[in-house]
Amino acid sequence: MAHEIATLAGGCFWCLDGVFLRLRGIDKVVSGYMGGPLQNPTYKQVCNGDTGHAEVVQIHYDPAVISFADLLEVFFVIHDPTTLNRQGNDVGTQYRSAIFFHDAGQEKQARETIATLTAEQAYHNPIVTEVVPATTFWPAEGYHQGYFDANPYQPYCMAVVAPKVRKAIDKFSAKLK
Repeated sequence: MAHEIATLAGGCFWCLDGVFLRLRGIDKVVSGYMGGPLQNPTYKQVCNGDTGHAEVVQIHYDPAVISFADLLEVFFVIHDPTTLNRQGNDVGTQYRSAIFFHDAGQEKQARETIATLTAEQAYHNPIVTEVVPATTFWPAEGYHQGYFDANPYQPYCMAVVAPKVRKAIDKFSAKLK
C-alpha cells in the first residue's frame, strides 16, 4: 500500500516533530505552515499571528504499520486540544489545534475520535480542535526540520518539547522505532 500524509497542528511544530519522528511507520515529518492565504510564509510572518497559518507537521507514514487513528491517539495525548489558539505560553492562531484532513476517511476518523474523547470526558473542557480540509502546505525553513533532535539543550526544547517527547515515549513505547 502507498504511504499516506497526515497534517496536524498542535502548538509549536518542534513539539510534534520531536514526537512523531520516533514512531514506527513514520517515514518523515516536515514542519511547516498551513491554513492561511499568504503564499510562501516565513516563520517570522507566521509568528506575528496575522497570516492565518498554523504551525503544522506533515507526517508521511505507512498505514500498514501505523494507522491514522494511531496518529490521532498520540496527537491528543501530547497537546491540549481544549485551549483555543494556545499551547502553554505559546499564544496565537498559529498555535491552534487542528487536523487538516486529506480525504474523507481522515475527516471521518478525526470527527469520530473527537466524539469518542468527548463522550468519554477525556478532558475537563470541550475540545476545540478544528477539523478542516488540507490546503497548500508550505515547508518551514530548513533549521526547523528535526529541530528538537538537533537542539535538545535549547531552553525551549528542554522546558517544553522534552517533556512531551518523554510523555510519548512512556505512553507509546510499543509504537516506537
